[in-house]
Amino acid sequence: MIAAIVAAGLANASQGAVAGPAFDSRPALEQADALRTSQAALGSAPADYALLDRESRPVRLSGYRGKPLLVSFIYTGCFTVCPTGTRMLDDAVAGLQDRFGTGQFNVVSIGFNQPADSPQALKAFAAQNRINRPNWDFLSPHASIVEPLTRDFGFRYVATAAGFDHVLQLTILDAEGRIVRQVYGDRLSANQLGEPLKQLIAGAPLAGGAGLSDLVDRVRILCSVYDPATGTYRVDYGLAIMVAGGITFALAMGWFFLSEWRTQRRARRARAAHGTRRLAA
Repeated sequence: MIAAIVAAGLANASQGAVAGPAFDSRPALEQADALRTSQAALGSAPADYALLDRESRPVRLSGYRGKPLLVSFIYTGCFTVCPTGTRMLDDAVAGLQDRFGTGQFNVVSIGFNQPADSPQALKAFAAQNRINRPNWDFLSPHASIVEPLTRDFGFRYVATAAGFDHVLQLTILDAEGRIVRQVYGDRLSANQLGEPLKQLIAGAPLAGGAGLSDLVDRVRILCSVYDPATGTYRVDYGLAIMVAGGITFALAMGWFFLSEWRTQRRARRARAAHGTRRLAA
């Protein structure tokens, strides 16, 4: 039975993906175009959108002004890059807090897959990935504002049979709410983000980032990983296997506790019935 559960978990995690190490040499999202869109957002200020936090309370983007802000876009149904990238960002944020202090900047993760990325789903995602920092919010936009919101941040995504293809980017905003840097990839570190934040906290202008040609090969596409040696994209099953293993363990433990509860209930009923017969005698 456990083997069957593992197989089912893997099937769900990779549903729609073609079997084999390379499912498509041309992702649905063209990376150079996505990066151009991302870089074009530099210097602009996203509109003052209203979103909901994990407790379904309304939050406006303007509420984060006054401090630098780090913004990531995720979707809670992801079993691969989003959880990994979020945990890597958490490690980076921990290092940044040690360096600058908790109150010096804020972090926001926005669920773009609506209506699935509800406040409750984002709350569960944060709990599963053990994100519980006072300066980090997980926000859910209404479906009607997802398109303009992501456009303002220069974030591009495309729905596919395997999930969503998108550039894995972290957007850095200054205290005035202007986009000043786009950071790409899932290997985020405190050292990588420390210098931009240091300059923003000090009120200094940021120097320019990497050029577009230097960024193309660093694009990470959700549910796939770009291999510059072969020029193809492959499905990343590593985390899916871990998730399937965790689900299997949880189901096995649930079955064990259910069996124990049934056994104890039958024993209590037997003792009650025996006591009733003794009283009747």
